[in-house]
Amino acid sequence: MNTLRFTAGEPAVEITHVGPGLWHALDDGRVAGRGEATTRPDGRVFLSVDAWHRSVFDQLAHAMLAALPGPLHTVVDETDHELLAGWRQAGLTIRRREWEYVVPTDPRVTGPALSPPGVTIVPAGAAEDGPLRELDRIVRAEVEATVGWAEMPAEVLPRPAGDTIVDPSKYAVAAEGGEYAGLVRVVEVTRLPRIGLVAVRAARRRRGIARALLTHTLGVLHHAGIETATAEVNEANEAATALFESLGAWRANSTLELVRHGR
Repeated sequence: MNTLRFTAGEPAVEITHVGPGLWHALDDGRVAGRGEATTRPDGRVFLSVDAWHRSVFDQLAHAMLAALPGPLHTVVDETDHELLAGWRQAGLTIRRREWEYVVPTDPRVTGPALSPPGVTIVPAGAAEDGPLRELDRIVRAEVEATVGWAEMPAEVLPRPAGDTIVDPSKYAVAAEGGEYAGLVRVVEVTRLPRIGLVAVRAARRRRGIARALLTHTLGVLHHAGIETATAEVNEANEAATALFESLGAWRANSTLELVRHGR
């Protein structure tokens, strides 16, 4: 929602729960605002409100928060001060910040695509399906056992229960010793490639595998005529921040995740 569109006034609206996870604010029978609660694949519930008037936003947010058990989350562009103020006034608090990085693809900036000894990069679309899915399960389990998957940037995708690989062609992997050791996923959002995930098995970290995966992937994009990609990094993830900045990436934006833990 672009809260710069908020206008003055106090329209008299009726808040109606029109379906699972969906609320409407009605002004004389016309929809003046919408609220939605979406459950992400990791089980977290995220709220969004689209309204022209701040008072309509406040009423929708109040109705949704009253109807739903916590924890409840939302994501706000940090520069959208009015929206941030609205959610904080509704009782949500800042949980974490994610930096959006713009990542150059030119090898003259990122550096050459060199792999550690014994590591081979398997290009996107060429990975074996079974080992790829097994690697994805392993790295997710390792993340969940440490910082928790909720700390990773979440890409909302429809997927069968228990299956987190929707399109294997979007993944490049690093192979070592007859097994897959790391992966990178690139998706295209409004024609701008986004690095949605970079992960390496715990026992294979700190050897340059993640950097090799990224420089390979960025080099492929550069060869295709694409000058930049984007990536989202939790500000608390110092290793990921250092990796992207070492590739010449720069911070372009930031988003805040807010949460309310209980009613």
